[in-house]
Amino acid sequence: MTEQRIVQATKIIHAPAADIFELIADPARQPEWDGNDNLAEAPEGQRITNVNQEFTMHLTNGQSRTNYVVEFSEGRVIAWNPAPTGEAARGHLFRWELRPLNETATEVTHTYDWTQLVDESRFERARSYTEQALLNSVNRLSLKVEV
Repeated sequence: MTEQRIVQATKIIHAPAADIFELIADPARQPEWDGNDNLAEAPEGQRITNVNQEFTMHLTNGQSRTNYVVEFSEGRVIAWNPAPTGEAARGHLFRWELRPLNETATEVTHTYDWTQLVDESRFERARSYTEQALLNSVNRLSLKVEV
């Protein structure tokens, strides 16, 4: 049996896509809704506006991650490859896709893709990103924007 290395969670959030995207694209806001409770904080002023940007996150375990933005479309898509700060990306990707259904509802898809991850010491952690784990973040994000 082949191991599933692309995991997704999708939910309709009753809020405008722009409001949702603002929380995702500003790393300083991400710890507010992180459903895995592993993001401690991120410095202010790192709002993502384009591909080839980087942003840094501090984890609850005291480590730091630099995230390399590889996809970006304002209000619609953002994806990044994380890496321990000072190291190269390890081959996994977090992606957020927003599809406005109307002015007050947005389909939000959160994807974790570890098809390019070759560091076997990271496989156990990668396997912990289940659909439910991703949905935890989507659900917490919805609580921040839905009225």
